[in-house]
Amino acid sequence: MKAEAVLHFAIPVKDLDRSEAFYTGILGLTKVRRNNHMVFMCCEDVYFVLTYSENPIEVNPGDKHDIHTAFVYRGERYDQMKKFLAEKNIRIFKEEDRTHGTFRGRSAYFHDPDRNVIEIMDLREPPIAEGED
Repeated sequence: MKAEAVLHFAIPVKDLDRSEAFYTGILGLTKVRRNNHMVFMCCEDVYFVLTYSENPIEVNPGDKHDIHTAFVYRGERYDQMKKFLAEKNIRIFKEEDRTHGTFRGRSAYFHDPDRNVIEIMDLREPPIAEGED
């Protein structure tokens, strides 16, 4: 049976205070609520949970970016966000301008405080399904 929607996803973190500050202060996302091991976050109508992990967080080695979380910052907001990241000494380790594939537009990848990979994207068009390009 098909699910109606994605309710939330979890991002593992080691320090809830530091992660909450990053996701609210750097990415501008909204904190919904918090308990002793999770911070519930929202981006428009999509929810995710910063969850304290007792295990080591080793999502991607080095600057690999296969496992990541992506957020949309369109047009001038994308450029402003890149400038803001530079001002905060957050290193963008990969940039590209995708003209093919499912998601098309400019994108930049960087790490959160726990080395989870974050992508920001200037999404130019709705996602392209297989066979539509």
